[in-house]
Amino acid sequence: MNDQQLSLFELQRQVKGSLDDTFSLPVWVKAEISEMTVNRSGHCYLDLIETEQGTDTVIARCRATIWSYTFRMLKPYFETTSGQAFTEGLKVLLHAKVEYHEVYGFSLNIRDIDPVYTLGDMARQRREIIRRLEEDGVLEMNKELELPLVPQRIAIISSPTAAGLQDFVDQLHNNPHKFVFYTKLFPAVMQGNEAPGSITKALEQIFEYEDLFDTVVIIRGGGAQIDLACFDNYDLAFNVAQFPLPVITGIGHDKDDTVIDLVAHTRMKTPTAVAEFLITGALQFSQQLNELEKHFTELVNDQLEENKNRLNDTADQLNDMVNQMIVAQQNRLNIAGIQLKNRSAAFLKNQYTDLKQLTTNTKNLTSRFVTRQNHQLEQSGNKMNYIFKGQILKSKNLLKQFQDIIKIRTFETIRTEKKNLNLIQEKLRLVDPQNILKRGYSLTMLKGKILKSVQLVKEGDLLETRLSDGTLESTVKRISNSQ
Repeated sequence: MNDQQLSLFELQRQVKGSLDDTFSLPVWVKAEISEMTVNRSGHCYLDLIETEQGTDTVIARCRATIWSYTFRMLKPYFETTSGQAFTEGLKVLLHAKVEYHEVYGFSLNIRDIDPVYTLGDMARQRREIIRRLEEDGVLEMNKELELPLVPQRIAIISSPTAAGLQDFVDQLHNNPHKFVFYTKLFPAVMQGNEAPGSITKALEQIFEYEDLFDTVVIIRGGGAQIDLACFDNYDLAFNVAQFPLPVITGIGHDKDDTVIDLVAHTRMKTPTAVAEFLITGALQFSQQLNELEKHFTELVNDQLEENKNRLNDTADQLNDMVNQMIVAQQNRLNIAGIQLKNRSAAFLKNQYTDLKQLTTNTKNLTSRFVTRQNHQLEQSGNKMNYIFKGQILKSKNLLKQFQDIIKIRTFETIRTEKKNLNLIQEKLRLVDPQNILKRGYSLTMLKGKILKSVQLVKEGDLLETRLSDGTLESTVKRISNSQ
């Protein structure tokens, strides 16, 4: 048993001496910045930690200092090289002198930083975030949502003071085509450590009014590359990927996509590019509507012209038929009149001959017989007159019947044709594409033509489905033939 007794100061001095002997030169140390403070003098004070791999358990911790004259050089060098702000949460490789003070204990005096190590760790973290999103099955979820043909109700997530926001709103509302867009701003912090939580909170607010919007736009103005690190955040990416509305990003950079860009439905470079994307979509839909209206009008006009021609042809045929019937009846009446006239003349001639013969033969008969014969002749004349009048009356009645029949048939034919025309117009109304769509049906089109058979489709074709309130686009993945 060693009975040597040391004061605390002596013990600390011996520890300090041992450390000075062991670490006489600076060493490279890998650690994570847990806390960071910069005081008025420009000195930077760090709390460095190391966690157990695969867990958040802290297995080592110490203080570190970067004096102001060194910090003024290291910070811009690190941020320019790595494109990442020097802040808490970074894993860094530090060149530091090991120090020990009898009062303040163990610490590191940082002399240099290797940004390449941090870049590698950031890339690793980014790959890890993407891998986790893939394993969770959410990486492509937002992209699978259907973006409306004309997104007009826009929920905007941006900083209220961002220049890109004003450019986006001005371009959207003052578009040359006079398209109307409704926009609602949900303010959020768009850079720094607070950005992921702030953007997530804005998404939660939009979710409460999900039915009021068609899409969500996340935009920010231009800025340094180091300002974009906040968008490589797992929790934020997880929320964006699972959001029930399509998300469009325009966060103002042309380099590699952030994780948020990867999980969003559509990625554009800038806020103005997002506005142009929305305006162009509305313009294309408007042009499609105009083409459809023009095509439908042409179809209706062609159908009306065809039915007009058919009606004119039917009217001409009916007119010819009526004229032919009238001429035929007039001919029959003329023939009947001639026949009646010939029969009357022959009858009178025969009677006159008989009378003359009778007069010759009965000259010697008594006056009574003559009177009786005259009386018979008068009766025969009346009878003949009655027969003649009856024949004429019968012919007139027959002619009137023919005229009534012709009139009735003419009215019936016109009424039938009118009824047919009304049926045709009703069929036209029933086959009006817009009315069919309103009854819950849809039109599926391939390359601008109505699709009538699966034989015309192959896998991978882009189909357009038209409903009463819009148009859908879909890609053919599988084709099944009906048995």
